[in-house]
Amino acid sequence: MTSPSRPVEPDGKPPATAPDPLSLVRSRSYVILLLIAAVLGVPISAAAFGFLALVNKLQSLTYTDLPQALGFHGTPSWWPVPLLAVAGLLVGPIIRYLPGNGGHEPAHGFVASGPTPTVNLPGVALAALASLGLGAVIGPEAPLIALGSGLAVAALRLTRKSFPKQATALVGASGSFAAISTLLGSPLLGAFLLMEMSGFGGAVLGAVLVPGLLASGIGALIFTGLDSWTGLGTYSLILPDVPHAATPDAAGFGWALLIGVAAALLGVGIRWLALHLLKLVEPRRLTATVLAGVIVGVIALLYAEWTGHPASGLLYSGQSSLGPLLTANAQYSAGALTVLVACKTVAYCVSMAAFRGGPVFPAMFVGAAGGIALSHLPGLGVTPGLAMGVGAMSVAMLKLPMTSLLLATLLLGREGLTVMPLVIVAVVVSYVLTLRLTPPPTAAPATEQNAAGPPSR
Repeated sequence: MTSPSRPVEPDGKPPATAPDPLSLVRSRSYVILLLIAAVLGVPISAAAFGFLALVNKLQSLTYTDLPQALGFHGTPSWWPVPLLAVAGLLVGPIIRYLPGNGGHEPAHGFVASGPTPTVNLPGVALAALASLGLGAVIGPEAPLIALGSGLAVAALRLTRKSFPKQATALVGASGSFAAISTLLGSPLLGAFLLMEMSGFGGAVLGAVLVPGLLASGIGALIFTGLDSWTGLGTYSLILPDVPHAATPDAAGFGWALLIGVAAALLGVGIRWLALHLLKLVEPRRLTATVLAGVIVGVIALLYAEWTGHPASGLLYSGQSSLGPLLTANAQYSAGALTVLVACKTVAYCVSMAAFRGGPVFPAMFVGAAGGIALSHLPGLGVTPGLAMGVGAMSVAMLKLPMTSLLLATLLLGREGLTVMPLVIVAVVVSYVLTLRLTPPPTAAPATEQNAAGPPSR
């Protein structure tokens, strides 16, 4: 009996043995990386806390304190129009002239592009502060990920030691973990977000996640400590006083199917409109960003005049508005919620095309408001409607199913476990339909790639 022949390469040599991904974990250098991740988790988490506190202060200063200082009793409904025009005046030149284009285009979704170069950090921070602080409908998560990775790598280079590229990437990922995890309310949720976004898998996944989990766990302690010391708040995604959710029934699963389909259609439409608006903005960045700010301000004005609710409920990322929306949901009619969803969606598209930030939180808010609006119909409670809307819209925009499921369920605390089966159905339906409706990325034909012949020597 002959033994099976050993595979060989075309040149007759046996194939090279694939490197063991766990060899890094067993090495002494990995222990050093863990120590570095633990140490960097402290200042990066503090920087993320300071960034979010500054954004919150800017929002309060520009939307509440400044109108009062100018003699207005309350904030006029037209106030967002000039405020967002100023945002456009600031963000446009930052994107145009500072290195790094102010960060990645949010209309393209999350992009795993590695650590942010140090020279790009000022532009990323300034563009995000102007966008988030002055009312653009955009989230803080993408700038935090970029800033966390860039600060971690910059700190690593301060040691003046040479580190392998793989080690630098791991430290950068740890910085992103530390910056984003406590904003999302859980280190595990941050881990799933970065895992699905980066596409790591298998044994490599564990080697990458462990330093990041360590950094984010320490970061969670720093966030808690800073909240206690400063009294400024945690700035994390937590919903208090969630209404009780009944055990899922057949009607709930029917609603899960419908919400999944609706979210996929809406998400594909949002992405299509944002990308087409981006094509109009890019060639004329300076003027178009100002115009985009004015448009978002006018949308907020129309919403406030139409519904009687403050424009602040439509502006910003929606992160801090989810709790008040849930608590005061009885004060919103189904019509007012429908108008809120429509106006927030259009403002979201315009903001993604012109400003800088992340796509997560506005999508969550749109889904939550839509789910609460549907809860006015028979067979659907407020809490299940909100949870399914958040999960289905998140996956429609991000195409990250595990992250979207955890976002929707961890957001609700104990009630999240009750509604999890419904959220799973809504997320899966939305995810599959989104992939079916989204055209695959086009690749150049092989004949075109080879037309130029072999590279010259």
